[in-house]
Amino acid sequence: MTPTTSYQQPTARGYYGQFGGAFVPEMLYPNVEELRTQYLAIMADPAFQAELQALLRDYVGRPTPLFEAKRLSAKYNTRIFLKREDLCHTGAHKINNTVGQILLAQRLGKTRIIAETGAGQHGVATATVCALMGLPCVVYMGAIDMERQAPNVARMRLLGAEVRRAESGSQTLKDATNEAIRDWIANPVDTHYIIGSVVGPHPYPDLVARLQSVISEEMRKQLLEKTGSELPDFVVACVGGGSNAAGAFYHFLDEPEVRLIAVEAAGHGIHSGHSAATSVLGTPGIIHGSKTLLMQDEHGQITEPYSLSAGLDYPGIGPLHAYLGEVGRSEFIAITDDEALTAVAELSRLEGIIPALETAHALAALGQLGAGPDDVVVVNLSGRGDKDLETYLKNMDKLV
Repeated sequence: MTPTTSYQQPTARGYYGQFGGAFVPEMLYPNVEELRTQYLAIMADPAFQAELQALLRDYVGRPTPLFEAKRLSAKYNTRIFLKREDLCHTGAHKINNTVGQILLAQRLGKTRIIAETGAGQHGVATATVCALMGLPCVVYMGAIDMERQAPNVARMRLLGAEVRRAESGSQTLKDATNEAIRDWIANPVDTHYIIGSVVGPHPYPDLVARLQSVISEEMRKQLLEKTGSELPDFVVACVGGGSNAAGAFYHFLDEPEVRLIAVEAAGHGIHSGHSAATSVLGTPGIIHGSKTLLMQDEHGQITEPYSLSAGLDYPGIGPLHAYLGEVGRSEFIAITDDEALTAVAELSRLEGIIPALETAHALAALGQLGAGPDDVVVVNLSGRGDKDLETYLKNMDKLV
C-alpha cells in the first residue's frame, strides 16, 4: 500500500488510521491540550534542539555503534547488524525519550515528574534525568515487576526517585500505568508525566516516536558507510508498547523496500492463555487514553497479558504499530519465552553480548525472516541483559 502522506505523522488529533486519539478524563484535558498545542513548536526551537543534541552526545553517548555480528551472520547465512542501544547511558534506548521529555517539561514550567515502568529501564532513565535536572521523581511499578526487576528498583532509589508499588490487577506494567494516570489527575498543574512508550493519549505516541527516531536516523548514515546503501532489507525490533521499534522503523517507514519486523511476546504460546501477542489476540479498544489493538474479552474487559519479559508484558500496542500492522506496512512475529531464552544464550556465546530479555525476542525472530546471504538485516539491540540476570539464573537449564 502506497501512502498519500507519510506514515510517520498522525493527523492533527493524533490518529493513525482508526487508531490513536486522546481519550482522557476531564481533569487531564488541560494537561494533554497544553502538551499537544506546544510540543512541536518547543521541539522545533533551535535552543531546545541544541540542548537535546548536546545531551544525546555528551550524556547519553550517541551515536550508538552499528555492529556487524559476523558469527551470528554466519549462523543465519545473512548479513546481520546490531544497533547497539544497549550501550546508551542507563543500558537501553529509554534514555533517548526521557532526556527529550525532561527538557520539554522544563519549558512547560513543570516542577515534578512521574513515570510508569515495567522492566524498569524507563524508570531508571526517568530517575536519571530527574537527578540530572534536580527535579523530584515518582515512578510507579507493578509489585510483580518490582520483584523480578529488583536491580532496577535499587538503581531508581539510588538515583533519588520514589518507587511506588502498584498492587492492583496483574501488578505489572498496565497497572503501573493506571496508577501514574491517577497521580496525574490528582496533580494536574505542576506535574509532567513522562510516558515511556508510544502509547497513551495524543501527543505521546508521536512525541515518543520523534524522540526515539534518532535510532533510525543514525542507522541510515551508518549503513551507508558500512554497506554503501542507507536502506537495509530488514529492520527487526521487539514490541511491547513499541518505543524502540518506533525509533528503529521511523526513518524507514516511507521506504517500502525495507521490511519492518515487529516482534511480540508469545509467552507460553500465542493461544495458551499466557501470552502478550496483541497483534494476533487484540481487537480495537481504548487503553490508557488511546484507541489501539487491545487484548480484551467480549465484554471489553482487559485480558491479562503474560510474558517472562517485564517490558513486553502489556495488553496493547502503540497506535502507530496497530496501524502499520493493519495496513501491511509492518509484519508481526510472536516469540515464546523459551525461544527468547535460547536467543539470549546464542548472542551471548556467538558475539559476547548479553541482551535484555525483551531484545532477545527480536533476535529469536532471525530464523523466521527468510533472509538471503546478500540481505542486510538490522536488529535493534534495545537493552543490555544486566537487569535480567536473576531471570537467566532461574532458567539456566534453558540457557546451557
